[in-house]
Amino acid sequence: MKLQNKVAIVTGGGSGIGRGICLRYGQEGAKVVVADLNIDNAEKVAREIKTAGGTALAVRVDVTKLDDVKEVVATTLKVYGRIEILVNNAGVGKIIPFFETTEADWDLMFNVNCKGMLFSSQEVAKQMIKEDKGGKIINIASQAGRRGEALVLAYCASKAAVINMNQSIALALAEHKINVNAIAPGVVDTPFWEEVDKQFAKILGKEIGQTKREVVETIPLGRMEKPEDIAGMAVFLASSDANYITQQCFNVDGGNWPS
Repeated sequence: MKLQNKVAIVTGGGSGIGRGICLRYGQEGAKVVVADLNIDNAEKVAREIKTAGGTALAVRVDVTKLDDVKEVVATTLKVYGRIEILVNNAGVGKIIPFFETTEADWDLMFNVNCKGMLFSSQEVAKQMIKEDKGGKIINIASQAGRRGEALVLAYCASKAAVINMNQSIALALAEHKINVNAIAPGVVDTPFWEEVDKQFAKILGKEIGQTKREVVETIPLGRMEKPEDIAGMAVFLASSDANYITQQCFNVDGGNWPS
Protein backbone atom coordinates (compact mmCIF):
# COMPACT_ATOMS: atom_id res chain seq x y z
CA MET A 1 0.00 0.00 0.00
CA LYS A 2 1.54 3.25 -1.15
CA LEU A 3 -0.26 5.54 1.32
CA GLN A 4 -0.37 3.35 4.42
CA ASN A 5 -1.53 5.39 7.46
CA LYS A 6 -1.20 8.71 5.62
CA VAL A 7 -3.93 11.24 6.43
CA ALA A 8 -5.49 12.80 3.33
CA ILE A 9 -8.10 15.52 2.90
CA VAL A 10 -9.94 15.45 -0.44
CA THR A 11 -12.21 18.42 -1.16
CA GLY A 12 -15.15 17.72 -3.43
CA GLY A 13 -14.70 14.11 -2.41
CA GLY A 14 -18.38 13.22 -2.48
CA SER A 15 -18.75 12.56 -6.20
CA GLY A 16 -17.02 12.23 -9.56
CA ILE A 17 -13.25 12.60 -9.65
CA GLY A 18 -13.08 13.30 -5.92
CA ARG A 19 -14.95 10.12 -5.09
CA GLY A 20 -12.63 8.13 -7.32
CA ILE A 21 -9.58 9.55 -5.56
CA CYS A 22 -11.07 8.96 -2.11
CA LEU A 23 -11.87 5.31 -2.86
CA ARG A 24 -8.40 4.66 -4.27
CA TYR A 25 -6.69 6.42 -1.34
CA GLY A 26 -8.68 4.18 1.00
CA GLN A 27 -7.50 1.11 -0.92
CA GLU A 28 -3.91 2.34 -0.62
CA GLY A 29 -4.17 2.53 3.17
CA ALA A 30 -4.78 6.25 3.70
CA LYS A 31 -7.07 7.68 6.34
CA VAL A 32 -9.38 9.69 4.11
CA VAL A 33 -11.25 12.86 5.05
CA VAL A 34 -14.04 13.16 2.49
CA ALA A 35 -14.80 16.89 2.44
CA ASP A 36 -17.76 18.04 0.38
CA LEU A 37 -20.47 20.70 0.30
CA ASN A 38 -22.98 17.85 0.03
CA ILE A 39 -22.56 16.00 3.33
CA ASP A 40 -24.87 13.18 2.25
CA ASN A 41 -22.58 12.39 -0.66
CA ALA A 42 -19.52 12.67 1.55
CA GLU A 43 -20.98 10.26 4.08
CA LYS A 44 -21.86 7.80 1.33
CA VAL A 45 -18.27 7.77 0.04
CA ALA A 46 -16.91 7.42 3.58
CA ARG A 47 -19.16 4.39 4.07
CA GLU A 48 -17.92 2.89 0.83
CA ILE A 49 -14.34 3.22 2.05
CA LYS A 50 -15.16 1.69 5.42
CA THR A 51 -17.11 -1.18 3.85
CA ALA A 52 -14.01 -1.99 1.80
CA GLY A 53 -11.94 -2.14 4.98
CA GLY A 54 -10.52 1.37 4.94
CA THR A 55 -10.65 4.36 7.27
CA ALA A 56 -12.63 7.48 6.45
CA LEU A 57 -14.38 10.52 7.86
CA ALA A 58 -17.02 12.69 6.17
CA VAL A 59 -17.09 16.44 6.78
CA ARG A 60 -19.10 19.25 5.20
CA VAL A 61 -17.16 22.14 3.71
CA ASP A 62 -17.78 25.18 1.57
CA VAL A 63 -14.26 25.84 0.33
CA THR A 64 -15.10 29.49 -0.42
CA LYS A 65 -15.55 30.11 3.30
CA LEU A 66 -12.33 30.30 5.29
CA ASP A 67 -14.04 29.34 8.55
CA ASP A 68 -15.33 26.13 6.92
CA VAL A 69 -11.85 25.25 5.69
CA LYS A 70 -10.36 25.89 9.13
CA GLU A 71 -13.00 23.63 10.65
CA VAL A 72 -12.11 20.78 8.29
CA VAL A 73 -8.47 21.09 9.31
CA ALA A 74 -9.37 21.23 13.01
CA THR A 75 -11.67 18.20 12.73
CA THR A 76 -9.00 16.23 10.88
CA LEU A 77 -6.42 17.01 13.55
CA LYS A 78 -8.85 16.13 16.33
CA VAL A 79 -9.63 12.72 14.81
CA TYR A 80 -6.33 11.74 13.17
CA GLY A 81 -3.75 14.08 14.70
CA ARG A 82 -1.97 15.13 11.51
CA ILE A 83 -2.32 15.90 7.79
CA GLU A 84 0.04 14.63 5.12
CA ILE A 85 -1.94 14.98 1.89
CA LEU A 86 -4.38 17.54 0.49
CA VAL A 87 -6.24 17.13 -2.79
CA ASN A 88 -7.88 20.36 -3.97
CA ASN A 89 -10.59 18.81 -6.12
CA ALA A 90 -13.67 20.92 -5.32
CA GLY A 91 -14.72 22.74 -8.46
CA VAL A 92 -17.60 24.07 -10.53
CA GLY A 93 -18.10 24.76 -14.23
CA LYS A 94 -20.80 26.07 -16.55
CA ILE A 95 -21.24 26.24 -20.30
CA ILE A 96 -22.13 29.86 -21.07
CA PRO A 97 -22.09 31.86 -24.33
CA PHE A 98 -19.58 34.73 -24.24
CA PHE A 99 -22.13 37.54 -24.10
CA GLU A 100 -24.20 35.76 -21.46
CA THR A 101 -21.36 35.31 -18.97
CA THR A 102 -22.37 37.29 -15.90
CA GLU A 103 -20.49 38.67 -12.94
CA ALA A 104 -22.12 36.01 -10.79
CA ASP A 105 -20.93 33.23 -13.13
CA TRP A 106 -17.38 34.58 -13.10
CA ASP A 107 -17.32 35.00 -9.33
CA LEU A 108 -18.72 31.53 -8.68
CA MET A 109 -16.07 29.75 -10.75
CA PHE A 110 -13.15 31.77 -9.43
CA ASN A 111 -14.39 31.61 -5.84
CA VAL A 112 -14.69 27.82 -5.84
CA ASN A 113 -11.94 26.81 -8.26
CA CYS A 114 -9.30 29.34 -7.21
CA LYS A 115 -10.10 30.98 -3.89
CA GLY A 116 -11.13 27.64 -2.41
CA MET A 117 -7.86 26.12 -3.56
CA LEU A 118 -5.90 28.99 -2.00
CA PHE A 119 -7.68 28.85 1.37
CA SER A 120 -7.38 25.07 1.62
CA SER A 121 -3.72 25.08 0.64
CA GLN A 122 -2.91 27.83 3.14
CA GLU A 123 -4.59 26.17 6.10
CA VAL A 124 -3.26 22.66 5.42
CA ALA A 125 0.24 23.92 4.63
CA LYS A 126 0.36 25.78 7.94
CA GLN A 127 -0.22 22.49 9.72
CA MET A 128 2.26 20.61 7.53
CA ILE A 129 4.92 23.21 8.40
CA LYS A 130 4.15 22.82 12.12
CA GLU A 131 4.57 19.07 11.81
CA ASP A 132 7.86 19.63 9.93
CA LYS A 133 7.60 16.40 7.93
CA GLY A 134 6.81 17.81 4.51
CA GLY A 135 3.62 16.89 2.69
CA LYS A 136 1.86 16.62 -0.64
CA ILE A 137 -0.68 19.02 -2.16
CA ILE A 138 -2.40 17.95 -5.39
CA ASN A 139 -4.53 20.39 -7.36
CA ILE A 140 -7.10 19.26 -9.91
CA ALA A 141 -6.81 21.49 -12.97
CA SER A 142 -8.22 20.65 -16.42
CA GLN A 143 -7.26 20.49 -20.06
CA ALA A 144 -9.61 23.50 -20.25
CA GLY A 145 -6.87 25.43 -18.47
CA ARG A 146 -4.52 24.72 -21.39
CA ARG A 147 -6.65 26.56 -23.97
CA GLY A 148 -9.63 28.83 -24.39
CA GLU A 149 -13.04 27.65 -25.56
CA ALA A 150 -15.81 29.85 -26.91
CA LEU A 151 -18.56 28.61 -24.57
CA VAL A 152 -16.41 27.96 -21.51
CA LEU A 153 -14.57 31.25 -20.99
CA ALA A 154 -14.88 31.60 -17.22
CA TYR A 155 -14.18 27.93 -16.51
CA CYS A 156 -11.15 27.88 -18.82
CA ALA A 157 -9.81 31.05 -17.23
CA SER A 158 -10.26 29.68 -13.71
CA LYS A 159 -8.49 26.42 -14.54
CA ALA A 160 -5.65 28.31 -16.24
CA ALA A 161 -5.36 30.19 -12.96
CA VAL A 162 -5.26 26.87 -11.09
CA ILE A 163 -2.27 25.76 -13.20
CA ASN A 164 -0.50 29.05 -12.53
CA MET A 165 -1.36 29.04 -8.83
CA ASN A 166 -0.04 25.50 -8.60
CA GLN A 167 3.37 26.77 -9.68
CA SER A 168 3.32 29.68 -7.24
CA ILE A 169 2.25 27.54 -4.28
CA ALA A 170 4.90 24.96 -5.12
CA LEU A 171 7.62 27.60 -5.09
CA ALA A 172 6.33 29.13 -1.86
CA LEU A 173 6.32 25.79 -0.04
CA ALA A 174 9.39 24.10 -1.53
CA GLU A 175 11.62 25.13 1.38
CA HIS A 176 9.27 23.25 3.71
CA LYS A 177 9.58 20.03 1.66
CA ILE A 178 5.92 20.25 0.63
CA ASN A 179 5.48 18.99 -2.92
CA VAL A 180 2.76 20.73 -4.92
CA ASN A 181 1.60 19.34 -8.26
CA ALA A 182 -1.51 19.40 -10.44
CA ILE A 183 -3.44 16.99 -12.62
CA ALA A 184 -5.19 18.16 -15.79
CA PRO A 185 -7.93 15.65 -16.68
CA GLY A 186 -9.69 15.57 -20.02
CA VAL A 187 -13.28 14.51 -20.61
CA VAL A 188 -14.27 12.48 -17.56
CA ASP A 189 -17.36 10.28 -17.40
CA THR A 190 -18.95 11.76 -14.27
CA PRO A 191 -22.30 13.36 -13.32
CA PHE A 192 -20.59 16.71 -13.97
CA TRP A 193 -20.04 15.84 -17.64
CA GLU A 194 -23.60 14.57 -17.95
CA GLU A 195 -24.69 18.09 -16.98
CA VAL A 196 -22.13 19.65 -19.32
CA ASP A 197 -23.53 17.56 -22.19
CA LYS A 198 -27.05 18.81 -21.43
CA GLN A 199 -25.84 22.42 -21.37
CA PHE A 200 -24.12 22.02 -24.74
CA ALA A 201 -27.27 20.40 -26.15
CA LYS A 202 -29.43 23.31 -25.00
CA ILE A 203 -27.12 26.02 -26.32
CA LEU A 204 -26.15 24.36 -29.61
CA GLY A 205 -29.48 22.69 -30.39
CA LYS A 206 -28.04 19.18 -30.29
CA GLU A 207 -29.51 15.98 -28.94
CA ILE A 208 -28.52 15.02 -25.43
CA GLY A 209 -25.52 12.74 -25.69
CA GLN A 210 -24.38 14.06 -29.07
CA THR A 211 -21.65 16.33 -27.69
CA LYS A 212 -20.31 13.51 -25.57
CA ARG A 213 -20.14 11.20 -28.57
CA GLU A 214 -18.40 13.83 -30.68
CA VAL A 215 -15.84 14.53 -27.96
CA VAL A 216 -15.03 10.84 -27.49
CA GLU A 217 -14.22 10.61 -31.20
CA THR A 218 -11.39 13.14 -30.70
CA ILE A 219 -9.66 11.20 -27.89
CA PRO A 220 -6.67 9.19 -29.18
CA LEU A 221 -7.21 6.36 -26.68
CA GLY A 222 -10.79 6.03 -27.94
CA ARG A 223 -12.84 6.29 -24.76
CA MET A 224 -14.01 8.73 -22.10
CA GLU A 225 -11.84 9.04 -19.06
CA LYS A 226 -12.91 7.45 -15.77
CA PRO A 227 -12.27 8.82 -12.27
CA GLU A 228 -10.04 5.79 -11.68
CA ASP A 229 -7.71 7.00 -14.42
CA ILE A 230 -7.06 10.18 -12.45
CA ALA A 231 -6.89 8.39 -9.11
CA GLY A 232 -3.78 6.51 -10.22
CA MET A 233 -1.87 9.74 -10.81
CA ALA A 234 -3.24 11.16 -7.55
CA VAL A 235 -1.82 8.17 -5.68
CA PHE A 236 1.56 8.52 -7.39
CA LEU A 237 1.83 12.25 -6.60
CA ALA A 238 0.86 11.62 -2.96
CA SER A 239 3.37 8.82 -2.54
CA SER A 240 7.10 8.79 -1.80
CA ASP A 241 7.66 7.94 -5.48
CA ALA A 242 7.02 11.63 -6.23
CA ASN A 243 9.28 13.12 -3.55
CA TYR A 244 11.44 14.89 -6.14
CA ILE A 245 8.57 16.24 -8.22
CA THR A 246 7.01 19.66 -7.63
CA GLN A 247 5.46 22.58 -9.56
CA GLN A 248 4.28 20.28 -12.38
CA CYS A 249 0.90 19.84 -14.07
CA PHE A 250 0.36 16.40 -15.55
CA ASN A 251 -2.12 15.78 -18.37
CA VAL A 252 -4.19 12.65 -17.76
CA ASP A 253 -6.53 12.88 -20.73
CA GLY A 254 -6.06 9.92 -23.06
CA GLY A 255 -3.73 11.93 -25.29
CA ASN A 256 -6.39 14.54 -26.01
CA TRP A 257 -4.12 17.53 -25.47
CA PRO A 258 -0.31 17.81 -25.73
CA SER A 259 1.66 19.09 -22.76
